[in-house]
Amino acid sequence: MHIRIGTRHSPLALWQANYIAQGLTKAGNQVELVKITTTGDTTTSPLGQGGGVGLFTKEIQNALLDRRCDVAVHSLKDLPTQPIEGLRLAAVPSREDPRDCLVSERYRSVEELPPGCIVGTGSPRRRAQLLHLRPDLDLREIRGNVDTRLNKLAQGHYDAIVLASAGLARLGLAQTLSTRLGLETMLPAVGQGALGLETRAEDHETAQAIRVLNDSHAEACVRAEREVLRILRAGCLAPVAAFASIDQGTMFLRAKVFSVDGSVMVSAWVRHAFEPQNSNSQNTHSQNGESPDPTPETLARYVTEKLIEQGADRLIESKV
Repeated sequence: MHIRIGTRHSPLALWQANYIAQGLTKAGNQVELVKITTTGDTTTSPLGQGGGVGLFTKEIQNALLDRRCDVAVHSLKDLPTQPIEGLRLAAVPSREDPRDCLVSERYRSVEELPPGCIVGTGSPRRRAQLLHLRPDLDLREIRGNVDTRLNKLAQGHYDAIVLASAGLARLGLAQTLSTRLGLETMLPAVGQGALGLETRAEDHETAQAIRVLNDSHAEACVRAEREVLRILRAGCLAPVAAFASIDQGTMFLRAKVFSVDGSVMVSAWVRHAFEPQNSNSQNTHSQNGESPDPTPETLARYVTEKLIEQGADRLIESKV
């Protein structure tokens, strides 16, 4: 069948769209790219001040609804958890490394950064986690695509910047003066490293065609992470981090919520026997108690309850 893929213009977005196009072409489809400019591509204000939710996705979703394209390729960390009537998340391909990277010509770890070091990030989540670990750092806003940010670093505007490992890897820049940050140092954004393929809800033919690219483990993990964000009503720009993984039949979901200034953090996690194709096991192990239902959403609700008990909802509502 002929499938039109909606994508942003940025080099990373085009890489992602072409990656999906190759998979669909290999499966016997004819593919066309439809390039769309989003609000997030044109605004120069800090992300939290530029309209917030849907900055990089709304226009592509509108193109889906208007039938200008058949599939939207999103960086899943940018896709709001609030469902859009008439659309559905139809597939999640294999996930790239979800971790963040510290990129610097001189420093190789957060601990190595000297007091007052200028670090660039446009993410409230990254900012809060860095301030939680190192309140002595000078954190400054940075915008633009990956190349733009790397150029600003090279020009000396920053001593270091923080970027997603997945973006660097997909652009062939994984070795660009970067050090992957461990999960204890920097927990990823919800859906980071994963792509989301969105279709019209009634377009069953296209949805079926792209399911060939779906990774059941990645899909289950991002379902859990996105449910945490949805229940907290936090939005993809809130200082919320969550990451789920599946290893040897067990899902491990951890989540953290921070105050904007990083001074306060709450966290919770759950581990549960889980298989995407057969999720009937009742064997649960958790530091916080037991969860009887092994669906991703149930595990997420359990973790989120523990976060809220510690005041996560108040942290999200606070501007401090």
